[in-house]
Amino acid sequence: MMDDNLLYNPEQRTPCVILADVSGSMRGQRIDQLNAGLDALHRDLSSDLIALKRVELAVVTFGSTITVKQDIATADQITSLSGLGASGSTPMGAGISKGLELVEQRKAVYRSHGIPYLRPWFWIITDGGPTDSVASQASALFAADQQKKAVVSTLGVEGADYAVLKTLSPRPPLKLDGLNFPDIFLWLSKSLRAGSRSQPGAVTALTNPTGASFLQV
Repeated sequence: MMDDNLLYNPEQRTPCVILADVSGSMRGQRIDQLNAGLDALHRDLSSDLIALKRVELAVVTFGSTITVKQDIATADQITSLSGLGASGSTPMGAGISKGLELVEQRKAVYRSHGIPYLRPWFWIITDGGPTDSVASQASALFAADQQKKAVVSTLGVEGADYAVLKTLSPRPPLKLDGLNFPDIFLWLSKSLRAGSRSQPGAVTALTNPTGASFLQV
């Protein structure tokens, strides 16, 4: 199937999948601030003419259901990343599986169009622990990052199971200070904008910030 966006915009791509916990414990200010952070990410990427053409975002939520809130697309094709609600349990393993599936499908489309791409980024956010198994998904993510086939980062909100998050990525989990989602998403946008300027085949990396006001020490 021909993808018109790839046909008319043959720029290299950096796909980034945000895997967001929207279980019942995220209700109220937590989900409100997560939505505000997603809006900040969209606005900031949209202001960068290079990243606008090269960074592709997707949002997958895990709560009552596994939902692809936003399929992989460049910022100019996205109306909004926010509008998330919160309910249900925390099927993190199933959510990660959906994110991995989206990326593999998208990479196949890149290849069929001759579009170069950089390592996909996975950004996993939770305020609890999984209510399903994450063992196989953790192995896949951890190995992909170690083999420089993906960039995997995890973000814990108060109450997160950091022991589980440590199994998902070689880099330590980030611990959000309070509910400052907008600032950390602006940092993510800055990192994606910088990464989008890398050459295909280059080692792109997401370096955990130190001393940032939006993180706990």
